Amino acid sequence: MIYLGEWNRLKIMRTTSVGMFLADKVGHEVLLPKKYILPDFKVDDLVEVFVYKDHEDREVATTLEPFVQANEFAYLRVRTITQFGAFLEWGMEKDLMVPIKEQSKKMEEGHYYMVYVYLDEQSQRLTASSKINKFISNDELSFTVGEEVEATIFETTFLGFNAIVNNQYKGLIYHDDIFTDIAIGSTYKAFVKQIRSDNGLDLSLQPIGIQQLISTTKKLMDVLHASNGYLALHDDSPSELIKEKLQMSKKVFKKTIGILYKQHMIRIEKDGIYKGVVD
Repeated sequence: MIYLGEWNRLKIMRTTSVGMFLADKVGHEVLLPKKYILPDFKVDDLVEVFVYKDHEDREVATTLEPFVQANEFAYLRVRTITQFGAFLEWGMEKDLMVPIKEQSKKMEEGHYYMVYVYLDEQSQRLTASSKINKFISNDELSFTVGEEVEATIFETTFLGFNAIVNNQYKGLIYHDDIFTDIAIGSTYKAFVKQIRSDNGLDLSLQPIGIQQLISTTKKLMDVLHASNGYLALHDDSPSELIKEKLQMSKKVFKKTIGILYKQHMIRIEKDGIYKGVVD
């Protein structure tokens, strides 16, 4: 079977004046136009191609690499706006349309938006939607606290940043748990902090529990090493300064230096932290 909006591994059957005809295992064919043929392509080769509908609504194969394929999320730029909707740049010659009814808010030319790409059942065309919440659900969660996940930021709220988790769930990273700059459209390694009674998924960009302390103790020692063994921070340092220097909360910082002090890896003076202990 040939899958629209996806990469397909197909066999080159024959060469014609307009391009090469490729086929799947059961003989379904699609045209690879001449302009997309790579120099080393020859009959009987198996090749990886992306299949979608062109300007004339024909199924065609291409060796161009799209920024996204069907059933995925992507952060894309609006090239043009028409009466039918917004058209997004996605690495193909034919832009990707977001119909007006699929826009969570009116899109503007030149702006970037997080969208979900899917195959429209009626038209059999690849279509995009910025109504992200339609395509993610927390009805069935099987995560455990501390589990590592992939989080793609798609919007900001008064609580924090909403994220698409593992391409299918919705998670929240609270402002208070963010100690570095993050951006909409970017994907980060995150950790499950809590699964709420309403199936809300709270995330952290730092490891949870003992794994967090393993991570922060290593980070603090690395910073000390890079700073010639001295860091101008201590128990009474402002939270904002600790966040700026180490990207961690004051609570975690105090636990971290407590562990390192007990292990005789640092000494704590009035003016800050020193690597090693007094002889």
